[in-house]
Amino acid sequence: MNPWKKISSREIYKNAWIRLREDQVITPGGKPGIYGVVEAKPAIGIIPLDEQLNTWLVGQYRYTLDCYSWEIPEGGAHDGENRLQAAQRELSEETGLTAANWTELGEMYTSNSFTNERAYLFLARELEQDTPRPEDTEQLSVIKLPFDEAWQKVLNYEIKDSMAVIGLLRTRQWLLAKGLIK
Repeated sequence: MNPWKKISSREIYKNAWIRLREDQVITPGGKPGIYGVVEAKPAIGIIPLDEQLNTWLVGQYRYTLDCYSWEIPEGGAHDGENRLQAAQRELSEETGLTAANWTELGEMYTSNSFTNERAYLFLARELEQDTPRPEDTEQLSVIKLPFDEAWQKVLNYEIKDSMAVIGLLRTRQWLLAKGLIK
């Protein structure tokens, strides 16, 4: 049961990827208030994994945080794209990789206190290398490394991106369940 009551809603800003709205609400405590909500298209994250248990990380400067960030290949779904199509496109654009085998690793909420964005994570296997084609808003560094090293970067707080942390965690759980790592 939803303890919040929405009285009205108005659009503050909108672009191709997000919409910002302000809702007039009655809080769970019964008082009037406002709630700002960022509506976003689905986010997609991919963990590529080859037969030798290597993976790929993507490094890029993140404008919003004013810092460089190591992440998994990730992006957003375009209108009319299903999640798998978006994952296949993003992996190819950012790394040049294509995959013959895809496993969905589930859904996550990126920051549910102010956005309705849902992210979907995929494990991509049976990889082939081609040429990356990043978008003109991306200046990417791509590295291939053993999965254990990527996992160590999570444990050492070198990877802070939430989709990357959760994606690598879920991949590690998948590897453990398959008996591919201990």
